[in-house]
Order: sequence, then structure tokens, then C-alpha cells
Amino acid sequence: MKLTAATPADAPAMASAHAQAFDTPWDEADFEDLLDGIGVFGFVVRDEDPAGVLICRTIAGEAEILTVGVAPWARRRGIGQALMTAAIGIARETGAQAMFLEVDVGNAGAVALYERLGFARAGLRRDYYDRGAHGRADALVMRLDLTAGRD
Repeated sequence: MKLTAATPADAPAMASAHAQAFDTPWDEADFEDLLDGIGVFGFVVRDEDPAGVLICRTIAGEAEILTVGVAPWARRRGIGQALMTAAIGIARETGAQAMFLEVDVGNAGAVALYERLGFARAGLRRDYYDRGAHGRADALVMRLDLTAGRD
């Protein structure tokens, strides 16, 4: 597995990984547009196929994970943690003081990962995710203090 910083040229691989990870995936144009944006960075993990993706935006001292996903066949291999660790590092380097994300309250594995990384529960967004025929799901808002441990 290889984790690399993403450029707009990586949009096809990012869209592929995202489509494997989510019921309502983003397309190539979504990734191209985001990666051209100010304060936006991303990563893609590849094995032989795209395995994971992350997009983050930093602005006004805050970082927000816009999306992070790992293909089902590649889960439980540390890819999510590697993506998040890389994003946390870049966010700190850019001077962000806090990082936020939303996660489906039913995604226990992701919640546990974020808590291991130091994220704390900060709020709840009711009916945030549209699950199509499965209805809607709440999102847990989580926050990481990026100033902890800085000298």
C-alpha cells in the first residue's frame, strides 16, 4: 500500500476509492474541483487498486475532514489511520488549531479510530446522512485539539 499526496490528476483513483467506500460517492469532478480549492489537500492510498481517500480543508485556523473512506476489501489494514495521521500532520503544519469531522453514529469502527487519535465528541447532527432506502442517519461531530503537544 502506498499513501501519496493527491493532485487533481488523482481524481479518478480518488473517485474509485470513494465509490467503494460510500453508498453516495463523489465523482471525479468533485475531487478535481476540491483539490483546486484554496486550503484543500488530500491523500490517496493505492495497492494495485485505489484503496483509500481523504480530503481536508483548512481555513481560519481550523481543519475539516470533508471525506475519508477506505474500500471494504482494504479495511482493517491501518489505511484509515494512515490517512488521518497524514492529514493531522499537514493540518498542524499549516497552523490549524483544531480539526473537525462528521461520522455516522453507527460506524463504531471509525468512531473508535477517531477517539484513539484523540478526537472528542463535540455534537450531533440529526438526520445528516441520506441512506436512500435505509432512511437517514445521524452524524457525530468530533473535534481534535491540534495545539496539544506543541511547544
